[in-house]
Amino acid sequence: MTQPLEHLTDALLTAARKAGAEAADALAVEGRSITVDMRGGALEQAERAEGVDVGLRVLMGRRQACVSASDARPETLTALAERAVAMAREAPEDPWVGLADPDQLAEGWDLAALELADPAPEPSPEILQEDARAAEAAALAVQGVSQVQSASAGYSWRAVHMAATNGFAGGYERTDRDLSCVAIAGEGAGMERDHDGDSRIFQTDLRDARAIGRTAGERAVAALNPRRPRTGAYPVLFDERISSSLIGHLLMAANGAAIARGSSWLLNRLGEQVLPEGLSLIEDPGRARAMGSRPFDAEGLPTRRRALVDKGLLTGWTLDLANARKLDMAPTGNAKRGTSAPPSPGNWNIELTQGDKSRDDLIAEMGTGLLVTSMIGSTINPNTGDYSRGASGFWVENGEIVCPVNECTIAGSLPDMLRRITPANDARPWLSRVVPSLLVEGLTIAGE
Repeated sequence: MTQPLEHLTDALLTAARKAGAEAADALAVEGRSITVDMRGGALEQAERAEGVDVGLRVLMGRRQACVSASDARPETLTALAERAVAMAREAPEDPWVGLADPDQLAEGWDLAALELADPAPEPSPEILQEDARAAEAAALAVQGVSQVQSASAGYSWRAVHMAATNGFAGGYERTDRDLSCVAIAGEGAGMERDHDGDSRIFQTDLRDARAIGRTAGERAVAALNPRRPRTGAYPVLFDERISSSLIGHLLMAANGAAIARGSSWLLNRLGEQVLPEGLSLIEDPGRARAMGSRPFDAEGLPTRRRALVDKGLLTGWTLDLANARKLDMAPTGNAKRGTSAPPSPGNWNIELTQGDKSRDDLIAEMGTGLLVTSMIGSTINPNTGDYSRGASGFWVENGEIVCPVNECTIAGSLPDMLRRITPANDARPWLSRVVPSLLVEGLTIAGE
């Protein structure tokens, strides 16, 4: 990089003003990443990427336009600004667009407390290879594993800086260290596949490579010789690996953009019960060493801890500035954006209240039903919440797992499902979505 990111955003704003923009915000992102894939104990692929991307949004009254580039030369920035202003003059009017007022902007944040970047040196390719090799070897050592589809290790670093003509300026760095393994058990048409992995901000927090490989192998072997479950209404336990998808559907329905469009099954349900009494859904962008943490959003507003659902009751929407204006509400500091698009609302770290029972306790209590460990496809009606997804996992009889199952479909009504969930106590606290295994009674399972 030829100059600091804050210089790039300043240059973009200066160019926008010279081109005639009435207001503007700029984003500059620098990143580098390395990924290593091992197969058969040998290096299969190694990739390294480095680059700088810039984005500019200009506003002409109530018209806006966004442009981006991966070229940070001065002549490119000038051309970007001129193009953006020309585009904005031709764009349709949107009465809700606009930058934040100066008194809305974040200030005085504490980056050190968030621990978004690991100060340790970037790992060498040899270290990444050794991690991936160890994970692959551990998976292959599991009896019944026939091959490892992939064993990958990676590292990334990214710096972000944003500035706007309303006076906001700020940035931060992020790191990510990840390791994953996909194992295959069995032969021919009877092969089954499963995986395990981990991703952390700090390299020292990453789970042991051998444990990841072993778990991937054991999961694949456990899935061998599946059958289709019986069709009927049964309790379904969504394993912690995939239970956050249920909460994800709730978050999408509470997104301010969906509410403003009138395309959400949560429309007109503020203050109503959407989860069982006693369960809360907390958003906390201030958690240390969490992927969804940040000191401010993509419009320069402060992020804050809040309850989206408080003791079962829906308390509010997820809002950026534009959608907050549409709904005549206050923004919630939830704007996200890339370099090539305007802000839109999205969530940060999410945590659902956990229960006091283990997953095994819920399996014992469910009697006969389905433990879901993997899901494919998705048919969710955003207006009604009608739910239908393909699933695989394990069949439970008399409170005990008896065999693996696949090729089945789970159907129900999301509003009803969410009001009937029973949480376990097995959520992983370091994830950006901390959601335990969830038991839902009386879902329709279509099998044989």
